[in-house]
Amino acid sequence: MKKLQFNAPAILGFFFVSLLSLVLGFLTSGASTTAAFSVYRASLLDPLTYVRFFGHIFGHANLTHFFSNMLLLLVIGPPLEKLYGSKTIAIGIMATALITGLLQFVFFPHTLLLGASGIVFMLIMLSSFSGAKTGQIPVTLILVALMYLGQEVYSIFFIRDNVANLIHIVGGICGIGMGLQLRGKA
Repeated sequence: MKKLQFNAPAILGFFFVSLLSLVLGFLTSGASTTAAFSVYRASLLDPLTYVRFFGHIFGHANLTHFFSNMLLLLVIGPPLEKLYGSKTIAIGIMATALITGLLQFVFFPHTLLLGASGIVFMLIMLSSFSGAKTGQIPVTLILVALMYLGQEVYSIFFIRDNVANLIHIVGGICGIGMGLQLRGKA
């Protein structure tokens, strides 16, 4: 009998916390999602405000939102976690969560942000650095950045939906920053 392998603790932990958040959201008709798993302008005296700076990455509006983020997370994340280690990936996830949470809090006070898209885009950009040596910029990074950033900028100006394109861009920038820091270390 084969044993299951918990091959990417940071990514799988992220998945299961997100799944728990989704279930809690369904059970509470969204109250738990608003309270802890989304970020928006709230009083700095409210302790949950600080939880939301990180917790928003685990919240999802519905199953479609959850599946679209988790599928990419589960495909891209484990190889990166194997390459850079669980601690590095967890730090990157939490740093990206804090940066995107703070930006949302400060610049979009009347809009609620939730979901793992910023984290997914951080991982996409970080994956473009795979195998890069110090002093080199991979062509794959340039192509992914041009296509990805171009699509997000286009969406900001020409598509009206509930997608936080600026937060996607910020997540991508976080991934580029990580990639630059980690170049040649894996």
